[in-house]
Amino acid sequence: MAQPRPPAPDSQPSASRILRARDFEFRFPRPALVMGIVNVTPDSFADGGRFLDPAAAVDHALELVQQGAEILDVGGESTRPGAVPVPEKEELRRVLPVLVGLAGRVRVPISIDTTKPGVAAEALAAGASIVNDVAANRNDDTLWSIVAGAGAGYVCMHSQGTPQTMQANPVYQDVVREVGEFFLERLDRLSDCGVKRERVILDPGIGFGKTLQHNLLLLGAVHSFTGFGCPLLLGVSRKSFIEKLLGPGLTDRLPGSLACACQAVAQGAQIIRAHDVAATVQALRMTEAILAKQNV
Repeated sequence: MAQPRPPAPDSQPSASRILRARDFEFRFPRPALVMGIVNVTPDSFADGGRFLDPAAAVDHALELVQQGAEILDVGGESTRPGAVPVPEKEELRRVLPVLVGLAGRVRVPISIDTTKPGVAAEALAAGASIVNDVAANRNDDTLWSIVAGAGAGYVCMHSQGTPQTMQANPVYQDVVREVGEFFLERLDRLSDCGVKRERVILDPGIGFGKTLQHNLLLLGAVHSFTGFGCPLLLGVSRKSFIEKLLGPGLTDRLPGSLACACQAVAQGAQIIRAHDVAATVQALRMTEAILAKQNV
């Protein structure tokens, strides 16, 4: 039986769409959103341990908002390749004080970066509005039912395997086509669980079960995922494929990160997840100003 084909890309990358996440609403086209990363972990690849203290994490998050972040993504479990899973109780111990500390102090949606239904439920109760799920390839629909019941936003990210196995030997026949087919199938499953399409953000999962070539192919085909009617999120900040291609170490990957972000927005991405918020905002605003003049 033939597989359904993903929808054709939008002819206009700035096509109209709505993102709703509890009390928040974003209407596109509009300037791309920057999602600021708040890692409350000892072992995240880019900034593990820097913001493990809740007060430091809250201060960092407030600074990111000042720099222009319009979404905050709080995570208590590293998803870098080879990361050791964290017990639910420990993940909650890390993230809940940060969520409580931010609730009522920021006027931007807070995303909880988790794969655990229990953590998602507690985080939404504490004030989060979006669940960022790097394990959207799940079979159990418990987390999706929690998202639907809360009217939360949901980041549906493609990955192959788990953080423990995803980089062992990722193989695709056609990575762009297969990611598109994954989105199509997940959107149907999410709808069956009550998660409306207007609450879904799609993320092709750069670096999650992909080789350097897979990542480059996906980055060159961002426009292929614009036909689903959902905002596209790209997480490329400081990732190791930049070093594999160009050589710079962890602290010198900002130029490569910005190049990927700007190229993605030029192809129709609406959300960029970033560590370096101020630089990312400036690069995207310049990209958008140039694109606007192309259509005059």
